Amino acid sequence: MFEGNRHPEAAAQTGSIGSIQDTARRRPRNGVAPGRVRRVVTLTGVLLALTAPARAQHSAAREWNEQLLSAIRRDFARPTVHARNLFHTSVAMWDAWAAYDSVADTYLHHERATAPDIEAARAESISFAMYRILRHRFATSPGVALSYASFDAKMVQFGYNSAFTSTVGNTPAALGNRIAAAVIAYGLADGSNEGLGYANQHYAPINPPLVVALPGNPDILDANRWQPLALSFFIDQNGNIILGGYPPALTPEWGLVKAFALSTDDLTIYNRDNFDYWVYHDPGPPPYWGTATDAEYKSTFEVVVQWSGYLDPTDGVMIDISPAARGNNTLGTNDGAGYPINPSTGLPYAAQVVPAGDYYRVLSEFWADGPSSETPPGHWFTIANYVADHPMVVKKLGGVGPTLGDLEWDVKIYLALAGTVHDAAIACWGAKGWYDYVRPISAIRFLADLGQCTDPLGPSYHPGGINLHPGWIEVVTAESTAPGERHEHLAGDAGANIGKIAIKAWRGPSFVPDPATTTAGVGWILAENWWPYQRPTFVTPPFPGYFSGHSTYSRGAATLMTLFTGDEFFPGGLGEFPALQNQFLVFEDGPSVDVTLEWARYYDASDECSLSRIYGGIHPPADDIPGRFTGAAIAPDSFAKALTYFDGSANCYEDLDGDGHGSTVVVSSEDGDCGGTGESNSYDDCNDGSGTVYPGAAEVAGDGIDQDCNGSDTAVCFVDADDDGFGSTATLLAGDGDCTDTGESSDNTDCNDNDAASHPGAPETINDGVDQNCNGFDTVSCFADNDGDGVGSLFPLFADDGDCTDPGEATSADDCDDSDPANYPGNAESCDGQDNNCNGQSDEVPQCSPLPPVVPTVSQWGLLVLLLLGLTAGTMLFGVAAERGRAGP
Repeated sequence: MFEGNRHPEAAAQTGSIGSIQDTARRRPRNGVAPGRVRRVVTLTGVLLALTAPARAQHSAAREWNEQLLSAIRRDFARPTVHARNLFHTSVAMWDAWAAYDSVADTYLHHERATAPDIEAARAESISFAMYRILRHRFATSPGVALSYASFDAKMVQFGYNSAFTSTVGNTPAALGNRIAAAVIAYGLADGSNEGLGYANQHYAPINPPLVVALPGNPDILDANRWQPLALSFFIDQNGNIILGGYPPALTPEWGLVKAFALSTDDLTIYNRDNFDYWVYHDPGPPPYWGTATDAEYKSTFEVVVQWSGYLDPTDGVMIDISPAARGNNTLGTNDGAGYPINPSTGLPYAAQVVPAGDYYRVLSEFWADGPSSETPPGHWFTIANYVADHPMVVKKLGGVGPTLGDLEWDVKIYLALAGTVHDAAIACWGAKGWYDYVRPISAIRFLADLGQCTDPLGPSYHPGGINLHPGWIEVVTAESTAPGERHEHLAGDAGANIGKIAIKAWRGPSFVPDPATTTAGVGWILAENWWPYQRPTFVTPPFPGYFSGHSTYSRGAATLMTLFTGDEFFPGGLGEFPALQNQFLVFEDGPSVDVTLEWARYYDASDECSLSRIYGGIHPPADDIPGRFTGAAIAPDSFAKALTYFDGSANCYEDLDGDGHGSTVVVSSEDGDCGGTGESNSYDDCNDGSGTVYPGAAEVAGDGIDQDCNGSDTAVCFVDADDDGFGSTATLLAGDGDCTDTGESSDNTDCNDNDAASHPGAPETINDGVDQNCNGFDTVSCFADNDGDGVGSLFPLFADDGDCTDPGEATSADDCDDSDPANYPGNAESCDGQDNNCNGQSDEVPQCSPLPPVVPTVSQWGLLVLLLLGLTAGTMLFGVAAERGRAGP
């Protein structure tokens, strides 16, 4: 059979069993043969496995968001906790980005920063903040070893030193550490009870656990209240084993957690057992058994039984699951019949006809865990990342204005989306805690244990029992268990099961001996043994049902994506996820053919997610629709709130000194305009105790006070026109507190501020007439005058005083002997055997020349002899006389 554009979901919003049954199975439309019209293998998108064209490089925010999603997949499946993790990390990344922006408001850590390379600084601050927060949040995760190793590897990949833990200083790393510290401290005081592992402070279930391995539900005390499930062991959606039989209810007091954009105008506070339960966007109570809404109660859980019977891929029912036939619902209904054309291509959507049972099973598993279980909030981040990577996406906020860079787009959509899913968790789980509503497995088994309420004269009648619907909810009778009859296998020993309620539904995990090769199929089973379409170790999430978290998260996220992108449609008009034949399903074999989930609009994906919970046996329709409306109400507020951070109008700050500029202390404003006494819409005052100190204030140079809040006092500098590091005597004021910028100097000794080659200490060019080193003279070349005679040798030297008149200096190099001051050109000869006048000769003047030698003749020699003899004789006579004289008379 082929089911056309109508689906069993179409009547779910009304709870009309008859109308659902009437439209559940349809004959083929004219000309449409059973079978798949096309084999879809286009991998244009990935919601995880969805395969969008990969970008060469992602932003730091995207890289760390992927780290978070991977860590969530390794952690316990805690949708509220992880919605909060997504929000707090998105806040950290936003604050790191906004710190370097002059307009944007930060959310939690209020600080302005500057850096030479803003984008690099943002990436570094984001990385350090995320690294610290993720290590803190996942320290007790069952996947901690793998997560920590992945965080470390990411820091190494980015080239950052993860061992740097200081929060002191102006570096991007220190800023990131400060942001992380602020987020961690905030989380320990936000009402989540993180310090005690998010343990419940007051809530306790009223019902004893349902032992799901045993038939029926004999011990339930209140059929309207949540009932824990007792298993031999519990394995959550992420595959983590939880010992102790059954886990406690997950965060039923979550309404007390600090929200992003939820308003007290939408808050109702209830009290039970002296404990307050906060419920935002309260939809009112669900239908209750045994009250005026008893018929709705029974009807909504009977829908779950009926849809469980559609999970058989062999029943011959074929449906078109393309956007040509599905989607385009009005909010709160399932009335859509698809789209005539793809608005992006202008062409009709191609049909995709598959076995209905395959489609319902695939969407149940896909939306149950999200691919690899990043939980429903994280699942929408994979969708957002897929959209960001799509080649046809236009990265304009709201579809208008300038195109945003990847990092700016990522931090902004993460803040808005995370704020939405965090608020969705608070609103939804606040209602879950207060209404404490029963899950289908408890209600269906309870109703069936009572009997049937349709025929007062029939067998097993009880006014509180379940309604009979021939073909899918019946009483087991002797006639129906006769050989060959539909209930033959249900008779029990000696007809022990006669009178019990039988349902035609998915037969349960006991019919799946090997999930890789077998399927349970649909058949008649005893209602007391009914099992939702889930793993035997999971069965149902461990928290109350009303209202659906999937519906709330998904409608909120889809609305946010629509507002943020400015387009209801996925890029290209189509988002897809391929589920390959016999590979995708986990707890039974399948699908029997390739099935590709397709969505034209974000809302289509959201509505499909909501319906998947009914097929999966987790929620009845009564849980679904209120969640859709709540999510739709939350998202616009979250988006509007995010916009105020983007444009800097989010916060009011304390202005104690009345100068119009506030400190980082956030204050509430009664009129909301931040214009009252003691209020400001900025947090840039560096001294909120002085009215003369604020950004833009007049500076008093050199007084040691930073009046204009630029980080330093204004300094008096000297003009350095030639940028040689030395200034002239002309002055200027430097607002950055130093004299190191271009055209500034703390020195005023430049002798020529128009020539960068001239300044104190500069190398001199000899004899060029220019004073390069600013000593007042050109350096000239001289000759060494070692003997101080005023005439130099050939040995050169340089005089930096501009002359060669100092001792040891000479202007000439004519000295022939620079070791003797008596020798130099022009000196008089001294007849000393030296060249005193340096003409190359010694003692060459006449007065220094000797007489010519005289050679005596023979007569002269004779005369000389006679003379000498006479002198000798005389001397002798004189000597004798003298001797006689001494002797006396």
